[in-house]
Amino acid sequence: MSTKNPTRRQFLKTTGLGAAGVALNTSLGFASGRKPKRPNILFIMTDDHAAQAVSAYGSKINRTPNIDRLAREGMLFENAFCTNSLCAPSRATILTGKYSHVNGVRDNRDKFDGTQETFPKLLQKAGYQTAMIGKWHLKSMPTGFDYWNILPGQGAYYNPDFNEMGTKKRFHGYVTDITTDIALNWLDHRDKSKPFALLFQHKAPHRDWMPGPKYLSKYRGETIPEPDNLFDNYATRTIAARSQRMSIAKDLYPGYDLKLPPDPYFVHDRNYWNWVFGRLDENQKKKWHEAYQPGNEAFLKNPVDNKDLVRFRYQRFIKDYLRCIDSVDESVGRVLDYLDAHGLAENTLVVYTSDQGFFLGEHGWFDKRFMYEESLRMPLLMRFPKEVPAGATSKEIVLNLDFAPTFLDLAGVPKPPEMQGESFLKILRGKSVPNWRKAMYYHYLEYPNEHNVIPHYGIRTQRYKLIHFYYDMDAWELYDLEKDPHEMNNVFGDPAYEKIVENLKTELEKLRKKYGDLD
Repeated sequence: MSTKNPTRRQFLKTTGLGAAGVALNTSLGFASGRKPKRPNILFIMTDDHAAQAVSAYGSKINRTPNIDRLAREGMLFENAFCTNSLCAPSRATILTGKYSHVNGVRDNRDKFDGTQETFPKLLQKAGYQTAMIGKWHLKSMPTGFDYWNILPGQGAYYNPDFNEMGTKKRFHGYVTDITTDIALNWLDHRDKSKPFALLFQHKAPHRDWMPGPKYLSKYRGETIPEPDNLFDNYATRTIAARSQRMSIAKDLYPGYDLKLPPDPYFVHDRNYWNWVFGRLDENQKKKWHEAYQPGNEAFLKNPVDNKDLVRFRYQRFIKDYLRCIDSVDESVGRVLDYLDAHGLAENTLVVYTSDQGFFLGEHGWFDKRFMYEESLRMPLLMRFPKEVPAGATSKEIVLNLDFAPTFLDLAGVPKPPEMQGESFLKILRGKSVPNWRKAMYYHYLEYPNEHNVIPHYGIRTQRYKLIHFYYDMDAWELYDLEKDPHEMNNVFGDPAYEKIVENLKTELEKLRKKYGDLD
């Protein structure tokens, strides 16, 4: 911890004043008309990191000690949700505080209009130094940032290319480590007379789940617990659940996803794998073969089928996914240590989240998109020692739509009227908000696409979820989350829930009208 610029808490502690020091605020300048230091904002976002793979959320499959530190020292949100579970739409919503149909990014094919208002632009105008480092994934170039250094498109795990303010450069090494190095370097060389807002965004753990060299062999010899509904038969669900193409049993590519020899007759698998593996240098390839070759040979000599094959595929997928998260967790630890060492922790809001959730074998799936819980829920942990009670949790429904208004509120910057989200700063401070939302609105729009998830919109309250699938069908699903938290039993049409459906449909239409999504 730096001694040159001690925080107020450190100052009081080291001078022995403790609580008595509060009485000396006037002599220290707190009541002399001097403006308090505006808080820094460090926004850490991963891609596809499911809440059920964070140990602070009760993960049964991995440990995330550095991410968990944010829960111990800040607030964990139990009901943080995205409004459209897809990468680019979520990122556009976070920047703008507006739903997909308003900000123009309905799916991953849309290009973000960088001329619209965003929270980084507003913070920049208010005197913040702003930076965007890591995965951008919005097709247009970043605006509203004093500095940006981004991965083109999805980015590569090994020896990635970056685009720094319009100049492309290839780095040698692993993308999570490199992204962290760039972020820490920026923190070192920023204008320290200004507060900062840093968007620090990882590629991991997005598909194709290539672990870093340090973690290539972690979990070897272990069996990761399977979700109870890995072999879900969708008995009560609509055709939407059966027509998807994100099945662990059928839709993972041998080479690109499972690190087996790529299928020579499947051009996508062969081409994808040649591109990502071809980036590795000889030493990296040697380590890769040492990690995967023994398991590949054993599998090819003793092939399995039916449920055993699904279990093998699940283990291959989930272990690589978790290995990618291990690198992210290490990165979070590096950044938190940096804040401590430079006296920045006390006055910096640290946010950890993902752009959406992800299926980790639940319902037999990978990927996201559906309004079901694993896809809808985002991990959200926020630490701000000056104002956020340590070890706190909140059950209130907060959305990625609310991030921009909350950051602006913390910085003392007014929210523009076009932003549809609401600041949850009072909730973050541990206060109750009597008129806070009781229900959230969701709308997934990308179709047709490689995963074939039918468009749908819906409403989620603390207990119930009502989903309407449309486009080339007209079907409804209702889940009682108190009785059925894993959403295995669609009770739409059950007479016992008739009045509940009626009320939910009424509230759903109110939300659609409120957000201007009646098309």
